[in-house]
Amino acid sequence: MTETLRLATRGSDLALRQAETVREALSSRRRDVELRQVETRGDQIPDELIHRLGKTGAFVRALDEEVLSGDADLAVHSLKDLPTEEMADLVVAGVPERAPSGDVVVHPDGLGIEDLPAGAVVGTGSLRRGAQIRAARPDLTVEPIRGNVDTRLEKLLAPGLQAEHERRLIAAGEESALTAEGGDAEDEGDEADADEADADEVDADFDRTVEEWFDSLSDLERAAMERQVETEYDAVVLAEAGLRRSNLFYEVETTRLPREEFVPAAGQGAIAVTASDPDVIEAVREAVDHPRTRVAVTVERTVLGELNGGCVAPIGVSALVKGEHVHVRARVLSTDGTEEVADTRDLPIRSHATAAAEFAADLADRGADDLIAEARDEAAEAGTDD
Repeated sequence: MTETLRLATRGSDLALRQAETVREALSSRRRDVELRQVETRGDQIPDELIHRLGKTGAFVRALDEEVLSGDADLAVHSLKDLPTEEMADLVVAGVPERAPSGDVVVHPDGLGIEDLPAGAVVGTGSLRRGAQIRAARPDLTVEPIRGNVDTRLEKLLAPGLQAEHERRLIAAGEESALTAEGGDAEDEGDEADADEADADEVDADFDRTVEEWFDSLSDLERAAMERQVETEYDAVVLAEAGLRRSNLFYEVETTRLPREEFVPAAGQGAIAVTASDPDVIEAVREAVDHPRTRVAVTVERTVLGELNGGCVAPIGVSALVKGEHVHVRARVLSTDGTEEVADTRDLPIRSHATAAAEFAADLADRGADDLIAEARDEAAEAGTDD
């Protein structure tokens, strides 16, 4: 094991924050860590949706190759991006304590999914979220959205902020015009009084100047003001963990989605640290591994792996350790959200991996396999088969 551990990470703000939590944990055990930023295939295709990036692991392989080549000692991933297949010569050395694993809907006025008007446009880059939205609200319009967490929020906020800016500029122009007219006609009796009343009405619409309003905006809102609008979204659905780790959770209005309907992706909210050197594996496991989280994500990933859905099918799997059992909920849908196979089960913690595989087999027998096969065929027809 090298004196200073080299930690491979993507360069996005969220990825760097996740890597920093791992570095801090190792530093607390007196291990020096330097971050090594790596561009992945997913980063190289900015306009492509996640499920169209090819095989699962578009954001993973480049990082793990750094470890296998010896250019890095360990790599940090969002666990939901990690393929369920065994990785040759690599081990998931550590799984830190999980952040909130559910999804939230973000709306400028804080509306929940049930409050959105018919026809509202909801943005998501996830097949799973899209199918779950269509199942819950078939009257909504689901549109693709890509980018990091802050980029997606900017796309949501941009139209409203830009329209507000335009209204304020127009109002300021009208006020200036009315003030000038009022000055010229101050001796014209009733007509001047009427103009003054109109100016007061314009003033009442906005209690700040355009400059004061702009200065009050957050950095996120100012960035949104500069963004070119291509699609206008009424709301977007995101992972709560991503918002929190990006320090953006309190910058926007969010509403948690009910987990019974909006079952998270396997591993959502969790981080995985991969390594190959036995000494590094031991150091990482001692510093960051959280046993309850590892059990829960093992169940989720076992179910996902046994179903062989990868990223081409809408599959949600969520597990929670409760005493001597692991409560697991799974939901497999058709891409349009009209069909589904779903169930919950309490698995014995002592044999959680075996029991999870049996649970997945039961789901498959009840029709989950058919839904996944249909989704795979749709992906192949669209030229996106994995």
